[in-house]
Amino acid sequence: MLPHARLNRLFGTDSRCFDLAIDHGVFHNAEFLAGIEDQPRAVATAIEAGPDAIQLGVGQARLLQAVTSRDKPALVLRADVANIYGPNLPEQLFCLPLGQAVEQALRLDAAAIVLNLFYAPDKTELYRQCLANIAALKPECERYGMPLMIEPLVFEAGSRGNYESSGDCSRIVPLVRQATELGADLIKSDPPTEAAEFHRIVEAAGGIPVLARGGGRMQEEAVFARTIEILQQGARGIVYGRNIIQHPKPRQMTQALMAVVHGGASVEAALAILGS
Repeated sequence: MLPHARLNRLFGTDSRCFDLAIDHGVFHNAEFLAGIEDQPRAVATAIEAGPDAIQLGVGQARLLQAVTSRDKPALVLRADVANIYGPNLPEQLFCLPLGQAVEQALRLDAAAIVLNLFYAPDKTELYRQCLANIAALKPECERYGMPLMIEPLVFEAGSRGNYESSGDCSRIVPLVRQATELGADLIKSDPPTEAAEFHRIVEAAGGIPVLARGGGRMQEEAVFARTIEILQQGARGIVYGRNIIQHPKPRQMTQALMAVVHGGASVEAALAILGS
């Protein structure tokens, strides 16, 4: 199938992928900008560190694609915008697609596009918008051979008038299955609170590659340990952002995680790379 020609640019010979997300600015949340205030510098650092892919918004994708190196990371293009993140959320929540998203992705030579699938308490319209976005873009993705990554996120009420990702595997699994049924070529999923349950998410995806979402900041040792566990549970890779871009050593953190994803590095070995 045509999408695999582009998917092959994301996955190494070991069929694993590390997608470094730096698309946070599209969500209009000041807290997400920590570590990427200088976006050109952040992208340059990421390219130097060498993940398999970098996830960017359409306005900043040029920072990656202007680089002439043949072995630069692939581009994963964020194809929607939402106001679901941050404290004291407005009553009216939305998730809107980019205009001509697949055409823009083709012009930017992206290896995939990513769309959200939000499921939040009492927010049926938000959920409906996400379903409509996927339904509209999937046929175009098929027509032009553009892989579609779907990011199914189950939310629960937070403590600051916000939403937080749920770690309830019994709630994550049905949404992952729905994303698969809607035609995802890749799944970007939150890991459950118990990382040892990640195999249930992989099973729900029915053979579609599942990449684990990083979420909020954690201690380095916990990040490495969780990554190792979810890989052992069948994840095909990771999509991490804040645990790298908000780290004092983003380049070394990227390299340490690449060693975990592709080299099977232990927690101790990853910490040694981080400290180098």
